[in-house]
Amino acid sequence: MQFAGYKRPDGRYGIRNRVLILPASVCASDTCRMISEQVKGTVTFDNQSGCAQSPMDMQITLDTVAGFAANPNIYGTIAVSLGCDDLSIDILKAAISERTNKPLETLVIQECGGTVKTVEKAVRLAREMAEAASMEKRVPADLSELILGMECGGSDPTSGIAANPVLGRVSDVLVGYGGTSILSETGEIIGGEHILASRMRDKKLVQELYDYAEHYNEQFRIVGEPLFMDNLSEGNVKGGLSTTEEKSLGCIKKGGESEIKEVLAYAQRPVKHGLVFMDTPGYDAASVAGMVAGGAQVIIFTTGLGSPVGNPIAPVIKITGNPQTFQKMKDNMDFDASDVIKGNRTINEVAESLMRELLSVVDGKKTAAEILGFNQISMARLCNFN
Repeated sequence: MQFAGYKRPDGRYGIRNRVLILPASVCASDTCRMISEQVKGTVTFDNQSGCAQSPMDMQITLDTVAGFAANPNIYGTIAVSLGCDDLSIDILKAAISERTNKPLETLVIQECGGTVKTVEKAVRLAREMAEAASMEKRVPADLSELILGMECGGSDPTSGIAANPVLGRVSDVLVGYGGTSILSETGEIIGGEHILASRMRDKKLVQELYDYAEHYNEQFRIVGEPLFMDNLSEGNVKGGLSTTEEKSLGCIKKGGESEIKEVLAYAQRPVKHGLVFMDTPGYDAASVAGMVAGGAQVIIFTTGLGSPVGNPIAPVIKITGNPQTFQKMKDNMDFDASDVIKGNRTINEVAESLMRELLSVVDGKKTAAEILGFNQISMARLCNFN
């Protein structure tokens, strides 16, 4: 099976064709916003990190923003720093260049002579890059080139009964075609680790999975907080979920029944095809960002209560198994999986429809979050309490 994608110089295929205006730190974020507002075809985000971070947190930030630039949906990047950022433009340029050979320009605000002069120079560069990007045409690509990120947020009982199993079936189908699916959210596998471990042939992978879960638990022990206070949100409880384990058992259904081939650090690019697990926080925007930095061209996000979260780099497809949520939040939703709850169709039948929706978005159909312009970005930190 094939999709229509934009072939990049590094051999990967994007499903969107955007120029990234990349702030190295918080001090460059507003300048990047001003640049992006003036050039059609560009995207940016508010980077709240990049300075005054611990070495490990700084590495997470570097891996994330460099991963954004390397994502196949990005044609090229214009990186902007203040000049005295801990995440310097030279460090950022090197990290991006290690990951991809796509077009890259860099600017330093202090060297350019301030924000106004930086914006003037960057707008010229961005327009040239966006014009070059507009010349790119979609070409046939094998489905094995697709990386799907899977997320859940605002979960309720319909998530574990309908939306997540439907997504799990789609994941299995994609894996069957040689593609890659990323299961995420370490905090939301707690209590179900053994189920995922049973689907790993490599004992080293099993240990890596348990190590990530134990690290998550350890953070709560350090500050004296019970785990359930984090993993069950107020919305989860109001929606009908009662325990961490109940939520986890629903969450891991997004992974279907495929063998887990790899366990990844946050923002790490998969090396193997198939189902993989990425260590991410349960905080939706940060979890999605990690998968996008790892190369996911598209995200499917299941929600029982409803969520508006989007991403500037990868389209986010919203699916709910709750018929009331689909009706109340139609402008935020892309797919209604409630036929499973109603007994009108089986999980496999609804999954066939979701697979068609996925391929439509991959081929260019805009998601609700794209139409609304929702571009939430957050990044993981060393202490991932959320």
